[in-house]
Amino acid sequence: MAIFTGAGVAIVTPFHEDGSVNYEAFKEQIELQIAGGTDAIIVCGTTGEASTLSHEEHLEVIRYCIEVVNKRIPVVAGTGSNCTETAIYLSQEAEKAGADGLLVVTPYYNKCTQKGLAEHFTMIAEAVNIPIILYNIPGRTGGVFIQPETVVKLCREVPNIVGVKDATGNISGVAKLLAMADGCVDVYSGNDDQIVPILSLGGKGVISVLSNVAPQQTHDICAKYFEGDVEGSRKIQLDAIDLIDALFCEVNPIPVKKAMNLMGLAAGPMRRPLTEMEPQNAAKLEAAMKGFGIL
Repeated sequence: MAIFTGAGVAIVTPFHEDGSVNYEAFKEQIELQIAGGTDAIIVCGTTGEASTLSHEEHLEVIRYCIEVVNKRIPVVAGTGSNCTETAIYLSQEAEKAGADGLLVVTPYYNKCTQKGLAEHFTMIAEAVNIPIILYNIPGRTGGVFIQPETVVKLCREVPNIVGVKDATGNISGVAKLLAMADGCVDVYSGNDDQIVPILSLGGKGVISVLSNVAPQQTHDICAKYFEGDVEGSRKIQLDAIDLIDALFCEVNPIPVKKAMNLMGLAAGPMRRPLTEMEPQNAAKLEAAMKGFGIL
């Protein structure tokens, strides 16, 4: 059984102006997501700026999210690292905190082989008892790509590796993966502009940046599709394209934090090396938000 079906939010980590985690704002955002119909919360991923959190902060944010959600919807904790031992440590601690599943990114910088990827993910999976979603995002990991054959092999041979978040942008690759998988891999879109295409191939849902600012609409893209209202799902997807483009006109999560701050959601600043949005891009984002009706 899938950890979740539908729209999971890749939730931001809000900061105070001094750079510390703003837990009060984080709680408000979690509640807004649940009220908006979000099907799962993915905490401490790319959008959550996990790479700039200390290990202590990383785990505290995970624990706090799990506590606030209180089993109302699944919480999937991002626990990946380019060091296998670190990923095991973070994964074990997230499991102790009560995470429903883990999102584990391909190791970055090291640029390991497919054999290395298989060993890395297997060692992490064997150290915990909760399900794992692999995170395939070559654009963030120096081009490291989990081949479809590797994904399928892991999901078939390692009981608690259950799926993949595909942020490759390669629909043909997703089709090949799902054809090979024959139902053994839960695939989630990692790109908000490809939710409906991936659902049409047999995907389980999306792990979404868009959901931070439009939780109900993102949920409805999936829900309508699964209900058989493909036209309704397609319409929301296409209506959101300009906003999605604006949310990625600079590196994530710079635009989505700007969008949330414009909406009064107190996402706060980014941690360095990320910086504030360029004025011309901020204007494009604001216009897209107004066009989509969320500002």
